[in-house]
Amino acid sequence: MKQTNRNYRATFIIDNRGKEDSLAQIIEEIKAEIVAVNGEVSAVEELGKRDFARVTDKKLTGAPYVQITLSAAGDAPAQLVERLRLNNNVYRTFIQTV
Repeated sequence: MKQTNRNYRATFIIDNRGKEDSLAQIIEEIKAEIVAVNGEVSAVEELGKRDFARVTDKKLTGAPYVQITLSAAGDAPAQLVERLRLNNNVYRTFIQTV
């Protein structure tokens, strides 16, 4: 039985302070993780750096946001969140169905 793909919009908060990786390199890493869970990236949009409404870390009061539109199977978002939880470059991940 073939699984049908769903469309998702994923928003990532990137933590690149003190790292040599550029934002473009981190985005490529995230896209590779999406492909690893059998997802397909259709659009990438850099939303720029934004300040947080509620600061949890005094050393990180704002960070760059990136929004990626993708299509993947129904279980892919949970797999993607779990894989990116181990990546220190990704501060937060929000995935919603489009």
